Amino acid sequence: MRVGVVTFPGSLDDRDAMRAVRLAGAEPVALWHGEHDLKGVDAIVLPGGFSYGDYLRAGAIAARSPIMAEVIDAANGGMPVLGICNGFQILVEAHLLPGGLIRNDHGDFIRRDQRLRVESTASAWTNGFTEGQEIVIPLKNGEGGYIADEATLDRLEGEGLVAFRYLDVNPNGSLRDIAGLRNERGNVVGLMPHPEHAVEAGFGPDTTSAMRSGTDGLTFFTSVLKQSVLN
Repeated sequence: MRVGVVTFPGSLDDRDAMRAVRLAGAEPVALWHGEHDLKGVDAIVLPGGFSYGDYLRAGAIAARSPIMAEVIDAANGGMPVLGICNGFQILVEAHLLPGGLIRNDHGDFIRRDQRLRVESTASAWTNGFTEGQEIVIPLKNGEGGYIADEATLDRLEGEGLVAFRYLDVNPNGSLRDIAGLRNERGNVVGLMPHPEHAVEAGFGPDTTSAMRSGTDGLTFFTSVLKQSVLN
């Protein structure tokens, strides 16, 4: 399986995402924001960072970059697409997921290991979890507050489209503690925490077993590999 990782000007987690893809057993493929070529990939990751300097709004310019025309077409055709942090912001700016991301309610950039509850496993990127499973994924953002109108929030809850919810503390004021979403088809997932930073023992969050041993993020990447095999 070939998983493309798009680099935008200002991306800073693209190499980590490619490493996560490789550790999961798939082939990472570097994609460039200024091109229209997806190079025959089977899935796409929009990585974290500060695309185009986050001018206008975070993700707003990247959502209109040349390669996003192909990403949007591929997502609408059913290709798995994962947006991480800035990638999540790009997905909502591209209208592949509803709502928006705004500056954290406390006004500060935040970095912490974040507990999450898996709310939906009905997606290409979450099928390896169990519903209700609690995981720990690193979080780092300044504009991670998820917003939507009440009707949209009710629809997301009613249709089971909330993929992850913050536990213990809501780090950014996200409405209804929403940390991540999936689309109706289940091929597009966006979340603010960074699974690509919890894929290898020695470099992830602390666990009760050992320091830096958390690898909950790897399941995102093995999930999409598993779905590819089943299909």
